[in-house]
Amino acid sequence: MKHNGNGSVTINVLAQAGTFAENKDTARDIRREEILPALEKGKTVILDFSGVTSATQSFIHALISDVIRQRGINVLDRMLFKSCNSVVKNIVSIVTDYMQYEEEPTEPPNA
Repeated sequence: MKHNGNGSVTINVLAQAGTFAENKDTARDIRREEILPALEKGKTVILDFSGVTSATQSFIHALISDVIRQRGINVLDRMLFKSCNSVVKNIVSIVTDYMQYEEEPTEPPNA
């Protein structure tokens, strides 16, 4: 994790997860030890995916779903996904779309 002078923190995903980000435990550790504490301090979190060629949906889900669940979908305004290739970008979109859908209230049956 690199503290930037502008109130943001950059997390190098490649350094912790490798070129194929798949380990959910690694994602959980990044979330607990880096993302959540930085957000608590009011910082913007930059998740730098430079060099990451692919990621599993379960890795991205473990990385960000609890953050969204705890803080609401608007937390994504303070999280930047940097240097994502089209594969990673697509997976991030799937997870964030799912979380946004999950967060919306549903109408009771027979409403």
